[in-house]
Amino acid sequence: MVFLPQDRPGQGAVAAFVRSRLLPNSYDVVAFALVIATIALVLRGSHEMRASLDALSTAPVSLDIGHLPEYALRTTLRMFAAIIASLIFTFVVATLAAKSRRAELVIIPALDILQSVPVLGFLTFTVTFFIGLFPGSQLGAECASIFAIFTAQAWNMAFSFYQSLRTVPNDLDEVSRGYGLSAWQRFWRLEAPFAAPGLIWNTMMSMSGGWFFVVASEAITVGNTTVQLPGIGSYLALAIDQKNFVAVAWAVAAMAVLILLYDQLLFRPIVAWAEKFRFEQTASQDKPRSWVYSMMIRTRLMKRLIIPFGWAWDRLMLVRLDAGSMQARSTGTGRVSRTIDRVWLVLVLAVTAWGVWIAFDYMRQTLSWSDAGEAFGGGLVTLLRVIILIAVASVIWVPIGVWIGLRPAVAERVQPLAQFLAAFPANVLFPFAVVAIVATGVNPNIWLSPLMVLGTQWYILFNVIAGATAFPTDLKEAASVYQIRSWTWWRRVILPGIFPYYVTGAITASGGSWNASIVAEVASWGNTKLEAYGLGAYIAKATEAGDFPRVVLGIAVMSLFVTLFNRTLWRPLYVYAERRLRLD
Repeated sequence: MVFLPQDRPGQGAVAAFVRSRLLPNSYDVVAFALVIATIALVLRGSHEMRASLDALSTAPVSLDIGHLPEYALRTTLRMFAAIIASLIFTFVVATLAAKSRRAELVIIPALDILQSVPVLGFLTFTVTFFIGLFPGSQLGAECASIFAIFTAQAWNMAFSFYQSLRTVPNDLDEVSRGYGLSAWQRFWRLEAPFAAPGLIWNTMMSMSGGWFFVVASEAITVGNTTVQLPGIGSYLALAIDQKNFVAVAWAVAAMAVLILLYDQLLFRPIVAWAEKFRFEQTASQDKPRSWVYSMMIRTRLMKRLIIPFGWAWDRLMLVRLDAGSMQARSTGTGRVSRTIDRVWLVLVLAVTAWGVWIAFDYMRQTLSWSDAGEAFGGGLVTLLRVIILIAVASVIWVPIGVWIGLRPAVAERVQPLAQFLAAFPANVLFPFAVVAIVATGVNPNIWLSPLMVLGTQWYILFNVIAGATAFPTDLKEAASVYQIRSWTWWRRVILPGIFPYYVTGAITASGGSWNASIVAEVASWGNTKLEAYGLGAYIAKATEAGDFPRVVLGIAVMSLFVTLFNRTLWRPLYVYAERRLRLD
């Protein structure tokens, strides 16, 4: 007779608990594989970024296809380092502008100016600084490249977060105060979740903006300083310089693969997760789906491992940081507050006037009035191009965006394609434009202009689709009952409904077009170089020559034009849309 050991009371329950809660399942295996692969790739790329600066000359960028995976890794790390820096900047600066009237007086005009400064304008002053900060190491050049990408991403995200914080519904704010939440708790429990969908959307669009300038940020030429960092951007720059169509095609294919990978592995899961934060007054459409997000919520061990992080976050949310300065846009009351506001305004105006005088005096000593006339003349031409291109893009994409947005089934199929087109770096098409213009003999001043809007027109399309998708069902039914048709339907129904979304897209597209002028007004293919008269070409030539006075003049003129254009047209339209046409 054989005696088998009997289970003690409770052993079966413990074993069942271990099997059902602690042992990994098939989803855990895939999730751990993705996490480990990501960590390994980040460590490898980070190690290469700290190599000696001399290695760039001993092992220059090669068009060998075998190097493309390594270049893709380096470019991806720069892009995400810049987007992390942009998120930190957004949470600090945009929150400060939304919470403090005095900070807003400085920050918002500064953001208007900074978004108008082209990437090459920043590179002119930052390359030498960062290389000097890390002498003999590639880390200095890497920081300069990351900072350049940051300047193409941060401003759009900051404006989005700032506008979201300013439009938090009053009833939700009153409820949070009624429950006794501190300013710290209100920010993380109400304001940040309310702003999350818009911030995530603009983060994806900012990644597109970073791709547009990836060539300028990796193949850096400022005066006598030339740095080519290993990456897809420098690979593409070398392929264009050598007129290698095959290499250009491989670079474009590598970009497409990268865009699809981070869309599937990162942005789609985040969009699906953030859907629970969306504030809607009508029934939502089909929720976004992500196979990665679905896999993560089905994991067993992975969810157990992140429990301590959730516990730490919950404890952090119990901290009561509450100060008068943290309350929404409060700066005091009564006569003392008004006096402080006046003193602050005078101080800001005095500092601004001093800065303008310093810049004017510097340029007066080094440049002539003819230089100023050339810069202002180029600025007027570029302004005319921006106005015409935004108008043409609006006429094309507003009807298409409305048609797509009012048909959810079509929108679900078209939106992934539109996201890919928005992220596709339009400057890879510049060589083909150069070849076509040279072959046909047309005027570069006219036919180089559309290149400015190739990468920015998608902002209009995306925002119009979003506006049409969110258009209330009851209003659509009312228009159908009253048989409103044709132009009356456009003028009285749909255009007022999507107008706030359109203005947001047009503001972003306009700013992006100004920034793109610096690479679109000077296009090259090998030794063939075409130039269109404008402010972008003026800044590009001054940057390439290392002519700092003219770079300063060009940036100052562009900042002046963009700031005046925003303040006289886009900002009033945005305020009008917010007050008169918002669907509450």
